[in-house]
Amino acid sequence: MNSKSINLTILAFTIPLYYLGCSMGSTVGSTENFKVRADRFADIEILRYQVPEFEKLSLRQKKFVYYLSEAALSGRDILYDQNYKHNLTIRQSIHSIVEGYKGDKNTKSWKQFIAYAKRIWFSNGIHHHYSTLKIIPEFNKSYLVELINNTNGKFPLKDGESTDEFIEWLTPILFDPEIDGKRVNLDPEVDIISTSANNYYDGISQDEVDMFYSNMKAPNDPTPIWYGLNSRLTKNNGKVVEKVWKSGGLYGDAIDQIVRCLEKAKEVAENDSQTNELEILIDYYRTGDLRTWDTYNMAWVKNTEIDIDYINGFIEVYGDPKGIKASYESVVEINDFEATARMKTLSANGQWFEDNAPIMDSHKRDKVQGITYNVVSVAMLGGDVSPSSPIGINLPNSNWIRSNFGSKSVSLGNITAAYDKARSGGFLDEFAYTDKEKERSKKHGSFAGKMHTAMHEVLGHASGKLEEGVGTPKETLKNYASTIEEGRADLFGLYYIMDPKLIEMGLVDSDEVGKAEYDGYIRNGLMLQLRRIQPGEKIEQSHMRNRAYISHWAFEQGRPDNIIEKKISDGKTYFVINDYEALQKIFGELLREIQRIKSQGDYEAAKQLVEKYGVNVEQGIHEEVLERSKALNIPPYAGFMNPHYKPVTDENEAITDIMITYPDNFLEQMLYYDEHYAFLPLENN
Repeated sequence: MNSKSINLTILAFTIPLYYLGCSMGSTVGSTENFKVRADRFADIEILRYQVPEFEKLSLRQKKFVYYLSEAALSGRDILYDQNYKHNLTIRQSIHSIVEGYKGDKNTKSWKQFIAYAKRIWFSNGIHHHYSTLKIIPEFNKSYLVELINNTNGKFPLKDGESTDEFIEWLTPILFDPEIDGKRVNLDPEVDIISTSANNYYDGISQDEVDMFYSNMKAPNDPTPIWYGLNSRLTKNNGKVVEKVWKSGGLYGDAIDQIVRCLEKAKEVAENDSQTNELEILIDYYRTGDLRTWDTYNMAWVKNTEIDIDYINGFIEVYGDPKGIKASYESVVEINDFEATARMKTLSANGQWFEDNAPIMDSHKRDKVQGITYNVVSVAMLGGDVSPSSPIGINLPNSNWIRSNFGSKSVSLGNITAAYDKARSGGFLDEFAYTDKEKERSKKHGSFAGKMHTAMHEVLGHASGKLEEGVGTPKETLKNYASTIEEGRADLFGLYYIMDPKLIEMGLVDSDEVGKAEYDGYIRNGLMLQLRRIQPGEKIEQSHMRNRAYISHWAFEQGRPDNIIEKKISDGKTYFVINDYEALQKIFGELLREIQRIKSQGDYEAAKQLVEKYGVNVEQGIHEEVLERSKALNIPPYAGFMNPHYKPVTDENEAITDIMITYPDNFLEQMLYYDEHYAFLPLENN
């Protein structure tokens, strides 16, 4: 494996490598006839997105997108290994079987294996991308033996290990739900570190994590680094130590490849500021210095006079139950100027929204600055946003950088468009109670969702401040920090989407937009999102938890006045909003409380809110949702294939153009990525 990594590194910027992409079933595809749906398996649908702005770019800009895209994909191995220590070994084994199995490929068991392989690729490992529970194969253990013994290809055997010994080792890892069964365990009654299967900690207890980072924190530091963001915590001769992800350190081979791509991108950056920020990012990858990471984020957030932007680094902490360590993530994006222009009013009035928010005055920012909002077309997704992608992003995550330098918010326009195109009206017809509600949603629902996402990202995450002397949320709110923050941003958008000020600003044409979002949010939070979890499970994912506790808390608070009414008709349950203005006030009250929880670092209040309203599932409702959803045959999850970029060269091998094609075979794209973006050894210690 190491020799393969070296060979790929050498080939990284030679043109023949990229001509191999034709095997993915690429299509150019016109906008009018473009097929969004590409594949479907298990509970997942695979979609495709277009990048119409790409053809409008200059050659220099196309090259910039190309090199940034190569950087994005070069960190793929890192995420697999972060998610679980055996993922790379398992992925290579699956790859060998898919390409080299000699047996009958028309059997039910083979189809089950292919579906399992696709699920592993989709989740970047053997744990479900959303629930984080281990994905158990539907084929039996004896078929795994058949697959391995009848495959032409190499399996990742250790020195002196036989194939039978390898099978004996692999079988319980894949089939036993009790062995590393959950990637992220948020149960406050257990040690959430030792019971989580992710690879951010090795042989470490929760108490040891708390002690290590509390001792590291500098008291009264107004500009604290995000301690532990880019490292694995382990032990060396009994002493707790960090292994930093950097060039020459942990994940160094993949990081070196990312750096090579960023060096190429730097040569064709759009302006001097972008060149400078890329130089800082490269320095960060080489040193692992978190002060350098902060310096990079300050430079990145201030650079707004560009057409092409990107995210690249260890970004989000949802995969760590402590909310400390970040997964690798990258997005390459092209500004959609027409769509962005329509939403400039939102960011331009950030101070008005802050001043009039229903939170305590002491928790409001005196000066809201540096808020930028763009609608973008994604050109490439990598790491933890691929294949499953968000529709909006707001960065950086550092509270003090956001307060002093601002933040960048983006709505992923072409991703949202693809979701909308693939979305069916079946859920609306099944779960909405009245024809008026259905018509409102059909007319305003899509736009209402986009507006709420924009307000969540642009205003919600950028609002509020901590009280003096209060630690960062990951320190004070601990395992509840992520869901409290997402709920806070959701509530900010929910409160204001019904405000007449939006009509005055020309952002919406009537309060029907807000009502459509309220209908959909309550419907999803109380019922629809439950289709994403299995019977008997609790809600684990941070965004699902925040939607649940907001909806259940609002339902309970409004019960005396019947603000949200639970109705039963023909044996089916519906939730109907009777008073939208009263519900807005309830959302405002909860926003005030959640901002207080964050600003004061009130862990017990966060725990009580989330555990009471956001975790447990009413089994009768859950069974009903699953039964009604099953009849609709609509998968609860969707993700994306990426476009493929191929350089065109002249006789001197100078790049004269970059061609974009749109692969339509998910399995083949994953096999291609396995072969051409594998830069790490199977075990990374």
